[in-house]
Amino acid sequence: MQIGSIQLSSNLFLSPLAGYTNLPMRLTVRELGGLGWATTDLVNARSLIEGNRTALKLVETAPGDEPLAIQLFGSVPEEMRDAAIICQERGAHSVDINMGCPVPKVVKVGGGSAMMTELDKTAALVKGMIDAVKIPITAKMRLGWDSKNLTAPDLVRALEDVGVAAIFVHGRTRAQGFDGRVNLDGIRAVVTAARRIPVIGNGDVTTPEAARHMIEQTGCAGVSVGRGAFYDPWIFRRTDHLLKTGELLPEPTLAERLRVMGRHFERYLEFYGEEHGARLFRKVAPWYAKRFGPAKPFKASILQITSRADFDAAVAEFLAWRAKFLDENGELLPKYRPDPLVASFMRESDDPVFQRDAIPVPKGPVDTW
Repeated sequence: MQIGSIQLSSNLFLSPLAGYTNLPMRLTVRELGGLGWATTDLVNARSLIEGNRTALKLVETAPGDEPLAIQLFGSVPEEMRDAAIICQERGAHSVDINMGCPVPKVVKVGGGSAMMTELDKTAALVKGMIDAVKIPITAKMRLGWDSKNLTAPDLVRALEDVGVAAIFVHGRTRAQGFDGRVNLDGIRAVVTAARRIPVIGNGDVTTPEAARHMIEQTGCAGVSVGRGAFYDPWIFRRTDHLLKTGELLPEPTLAERLRVMGRHFERYLEFYGEEHGARLFRKVAPWYAKRFGPAKPFKASILQITSRADFDAAVAEFLAWRAKFLDENGELLPKYRPDPLVASFMRESDDPVFQRDAIPVPKGPVDTW
């Protein structure tokens, strides 16, 4: 797959999720394999222009973190143009425009999903960015403001005409937030509307089978995974393998989960400092623990860590406590094993193997801006 002049190793993408898709997360997932493209947390264009410390931290990168897109939100054409230039100067391979965030504090200033309500104004803003930089400009959108205003197909055509390189579409409206199920027919309508550029589908992809199903049902060129990557950081490697070979790789062992969680934790300490990094990792570790089987003490103790020693102690105590749930071969007894991961986006009337409770939306900094 190719976006602009950039050749990708796969058609799988890591979606931005405020407070989580930072450099430690991106490097950890990339290391596991299968990921073709990653995007930063959404960044306020004005804050980036002003050199805000938080904004600069969000766009920080390192060797191995490529290809990388920086996602901007804002509604002032000059600010979005100037912020795109800064992204190019900082080495970004692309700039993604957030037209999908449903959070009121983003929408009320004309950013996020609000950009889907004024197509001509949005297209003019995007053209100003495209004319100002040499790197590809992409856009992430939803299907529309609500079920009566599904503007995504029209917006795709308008953006394609001004030179956007690719479209990412989340299969829900702004009014839905993250409720309900993703609308594959809506994504397919966006794919059909695009004449030349790739459309990447997004929403409720929690397994390799779900990714394959989205591609088959919508005709999208690739799949972008957000919450599913926190639930299963191996989803890109396993999905890439499934798409290329038809074979579904087994889920990782507990030892592998602990190894990767530990590497992720160390990157947090390197990036944020030991105490601050440990505190921030409190919201990350419980996602790993969802696939540990019984882990109640670990979930409680990990929320108290302030250092590397605390983290190591929490893992050691968990493994000792977990022993009582194992058989003679060291495997979890059947009744304690985590339920198999299955896809979450299909309708109630569809095959039950594809149904599971929705992954919760993690609370992030965007909720309190």
